Amino acid sequence: MPPHVESSSSDDDELTTRLFHRRRSVHKLFGGRKVADVLLWRNKNLSAGILAGATLVWFLFDVVEYNVVTFLCHIALIGMLLLFIWSNAAPLFDRHPPQIPEVIVSEQAFREIAQTTHYKLAHFASILYDIACGKDLKKFLVVIGCLWILAIVGDTCSFTTLLYVGFLCALTLPPLHERYETEVDLLVAKSGEDLKKFYKKVDSNVLNKIPRGPVKKKLH
Repeated sequence: MPPHVESSSSDDDELTTRLFHRRRSVHKLFGGRKVADVLLWRNKNLSAGILAGATLVWFLFDVVEYNVVTFLCHIALIGMLLLFIWSNAAPLFDRHPPQIPEVIVSEQAFREIAQTTHYKLAHFASILYDIACGKDLKKFLVVIGCLWILAIVGDTCSFTTLLYVGFLCALTLPPLHERYETEVDLLVAKSGEDLKKFYKKVDSNVLNKIPRGPVKKKLH
């Protein structure tokens, strides 16, 4: 059995393999809440609606080349017209006029979003700094390769298309992985082993032959 894959027995005594020795399900790995429900299509109507909305935005901005400022102005214009009609027609039907939800303009909500964003950016910057210092040569080469591939992909397509492809992958890959979990984990584990063998060959044939400065011995 390849490494990084754990074999565990379920209630039906069936063997399941999971990457990175994880014991939690895919749903729990994504938080087990509404975001996980959307990504794993637990609520199909909501997931389909979000995917349709993202597809519409991508179509408007990338295919039709709709201007962002024009789009925002049209959205604001339609919203104001609907609010005007609703506010003036509400008394005729004994309805209350619409009110802006407090959560939209809540100071606490904006503060939590800012704190979460700051934490994520700081954590991401810290990881990149550790990798850039060369403490782990393997991670350094992997990140360099990924950035190089991303630069090539970004040069061939627009930023909107890149975001849409990432969003599309986020809504399709997790449910596919959950459905074919065992097969995917075995395939990824085998690919990981092949990459390790390739890295060992590169390390022994190329990296180890690079001249380096003398290593100073530590004085006890």
